[in-house]
Amino acid sequence: MRLIALPAFQDNYIWALQTPDDRTIFVDPGQAGPVFEAAAQGMQPAGVLLTHHHDDHIGGVAELRERWPRLRVIAPVDERIALECERVSEGNRVELSGFDFTVMEVPGHTRSHIAYYGHDHLFSGDMLFSLGCGRMFEGTPAQMLASLRRMAALPPQTLVCCGHEYTLANAVFARHVDPTNAALQRRQQEASDMRSSSRPTVPAILASELECNPFLRTADTAIVAAIAARLGRAPTDQVEVFAELRRWKDGFRA
Repeated sequence: MRLIALPAFQDNYIWALQTPDDRTIFVDPGQAGPVFEAAAQGMQPAGVLLTHHHDDHIGGVAELRERWPRLRVIAPVDERIALECERVSEGNRVELSGFDFTVMEVPGHTRSHIAYYGHDHLFSGDMLFSLGCGRMFEGTPAQMLASLRRMAALPPQTLVCCGHEYTLANAVFARHVDPTNAALQRRQQEASDMRSSSRPTVPAILASELECNPFLRTADTAIVAAIAARLGRAPTDQVEVFAELRRWKDGFRA
């Protein structure tokens, strides 16, 4: 399968996963224009997957439906997604046009956020980013950490397809927390090279994220030590490590 990141807005990505016969799944189309352009290049829309209710992830769907009235749209159970769509929840399988995804409920960024895993791809929306994670708008630290752990437990070759181009900014924070991590230094340089030639830094390989992403490493000695230094005491558990790490990131300025 061919995976393409379609830029939208300032830093969003609409993901397009295409089969050899051009059938294509589009993930989180906040704008319709990039999908129309992809379709003009031969990508035949087979369906749309939505991860959460924020407008920059669902805003283009109504316009897509005007062109393709029978287009299947898959979404989490959330009344704030006021669209005609198929609602899915934990453990459901999404099978359409040769695609097969498993639904994971991953609350934290929003209460109803879901991710889709299939064909070695994880469409993580705004929950797991390369070298970072989403803000907790509606969830708790315990929920967010549990959701990230579930995604971190997927096979290491999984491609993490997140909703935004945040890698370089996340790298600066991650290096601040974990300055001696050689794998992280290499990933930052790789991402910098990619952006200098206007290439997406994602998808990220999960194995790399497990080495580099501080939000997936709350039990790691280096991360725990950084949080202990910030708190002035040892953290009580990994939830506190995560909560303080997220709080630190929220206020961080390079």
